[in-house]
Amino acid sequence: MPTVKLVLEYDGTCYAGWQRQPNHLTIQEAVEQAIRQVSQATVSVIGAGRTDSGVHARGQVASFLTNLDWPASNWMRALNAVLPKDIAVRSSTLMDDRFHAQHDARGKLYTYRILHRPARPTIDRAFVWHIYKPLDEAAMQQAAATLIGSQDFSSFEGSLTDNNNPVCHLQRLAIIRHDDQILIEAYADRFLKHMVRAIVGTVVEVGLGKRTPDSLTEVLTARDRRAAGQTAPPQGLFLMRVDYE
Repeated sequence: MPTVKLVLEYDGTCYAGWQRQPNHLTIQEAVEQAIRQVSQATVSVIGAGRTDSGVHARGQVASFLTNLDWPASNWMRALNAVLPKDIAVRSSTLMDDRFHAQHDARGKLYTYRILHRPARPTIDRAFVWHIYKPLDEAAMQQAAATLIGSQDFSSFEGSLTDNNNPVCHLQRLAIIRHDDQILIEAYADRFLKHMVRAIVGTVVEVGLGKRTPDSLTEVLTARDRRAAGQTAPPQGLFLMRVDYE
């Protein structure tokens, strides 16, 4: 039985995250409903990452098993014809039946967008975190460098999680200025619940002068969420890419 691999793009504004939930519309549920509509089959779709409520994706990967003998490209065309306008399949590929979108992932790239200017956003208000106060970008970069490497990120993990391994290998955490936007790019082998948003919120506190760059060493050592900063709002976060061997 072949596995279909989908690369998805979505605006997460109106959804309660990726994972299926009772009484809330989620991306997973919307994709499964679309598959049922085009194939008359009920499947369980596996996502590479469980994006939070309000978080977006340009390169989320999902997979599901099917017994339909369709060319790979048929899935993209059929699903895009019935999916809501804020979800799209960017590509569809037939994989070996052992492929698993979550377990086979080897790295993920997230980008967080901050709009840094006095005027509030209008067009992009659902896709950025607006900060109007001065930010010390050099201090933010110094703080970000502290977090690079294979570390216990318990201090940046959200509550109510079933994860038993808090160690992640953060390979990249870059602060990039583009005109009035600051992009924070994070690449790691895996991420904990709310980890990127907690890192962004903490690094922003450094930029605002509320904590020093060196203090992030103590935050990591504490292994306590209360030691880190605020959780950045969800709308600025995008899952950009998932890498596989």
